[in-house]
Amino acid sequence: MSIYEFFIARRYLQARRKQMFVSLVSFMSVMGIFLGVAALIIVLAVMNGFETDLRNKILGINSHIILMKYTGALEGYPSVREKVEKLPGVVASTPFIYGQAMIKKDDRVTGIVLRGIDPESVGNVIDFGKISVGNVGDLEGWMADEKEGGAEQPGILIGKELSGQIGAFLGDTVEVLSPMGVPTPIGLVPKISKFQVAGIFDSGFYEYDASLAFISLAESQNFLNMGDAVTGLEIKVRNLYEAEKIARAVEAELGYPFWARNWMQMNKNLFAALRLEKRVMFIILSLIVLVAAFNIITSLTMVVMEKTKDIAILKSLGATASNIMKIFMIQGIIIGAAGTLLGCAAGILVALRLEKISLFVEDLFGFKILPGDVYYLSQLPSRIDYGDVFLIVVVAMILSFLATLYPAWRASRLDPVEALRYE
Repeated sequence: MSIYEFFIARRYLQARRKQMFVSLVSFMSVMGIFLGVAALIIVLAVMNGFETDLRNKILGINSHIILMKYTGALEGYPSVREKVEKLPGVVASTPFIYGQAMIKKDDRVTGIVLRGIDPESVGNVIDFGKISVGNVGDLEGWMADEKEGGAEQPGILIGKELSGQIGAFLGDTVEVLSPMGVPTPIGLVPKISKFQVAGIFDSGFYEYDASLAFISLAESQNFLNMGDAVTGLEIKVRNLYEAEKIARAVEAELGYPFWARNWMQMNKNLFAALRLEKRVMFIILSLIVLVAAFNIITSLTMVVMEKTKDIAILKSLGATASNIMKIFMIQGIIIGAAGTLLGCAAGILVALRLEKISLFVEDLFGFKILPGDVYYLSQLPSRIDYGDVFLIVVVAMILSFLATLYPAWRASRLDPVEALRYE
């Protein structure tokens, strides 16, 4: 590219008084690309933030990998656990028990998923999120219930929504009913055990907070008649994106009848829906950039019409068709680059400060953008993926470049004799 081609292209962008409309169209092209690129970056940052927040909440109450047996309960889990923790990439493991039960407080009854955990090792694998009151260590049942004459009772950890549903709070006694039942001369009778609420957790997921209850491993084995067996092991890995690879390694190490499932498999549909929504939003918002690219075609076509005489003179002085094409292609690329760079800077700036901006808007207009009791999000999540930013910049520049081809080709095809005949 010669210097004079860039110089002429830059001069054509500086409109004179009689060319103000052409300049306005060029400005609108820049603004269209600016808005499209900025909107794409901000929306994708919000969706990345939402996906990250969702993933953190899921993995807060669940482990990266779950190991179980096809044949039923897992017996002799300490030796299995020892083998698992020696594998590369595994950080820690903890035994767990799953069961279904009903919880009762006074006249309020609801079904729950009862989960037995080892209070000593569970903290190395999962995170209960925000525990409003109490702590996991109280599940061992050291607390004494004064209402029951000071008798010591095992503890139970319930979700915030479940606490509200049955009206059970820290220190209250609840009854847990097992559907398995206990054989008696008159038939199976539901097994009922009393627990004291040792803590209330808030995972941020309604389904978890309304249906999960945790008790100690020993109490769950006794309550569900499992002896020394457990349902399986929960495993935490160093890199959560290598969970699938490590799960296969665990299966290879232990062999049949063991099987392992990673967090991506267990939440496959949810994250697939999020990825699909992200792609759709990218395509929809890319239409803004596409419309701006058509504006570039319009503005360059108008410039070609305005500069017919100039093009003819340049060709008469020896400029080739290639030189003329480069002039108008450079002009369009400058418009596209200006809009892309400004939009990229604005989008990143807004995405990085989205939380403060949302709080300012809430204070200014006096409403909550994301009510916590509805969305379980107190603020707009935002996480910039610079790979997405790079892709947006590339797409915007490609569209801008393609928009220059027709006007530049038309200018290069201009016949100087026809252009100067009536001048």
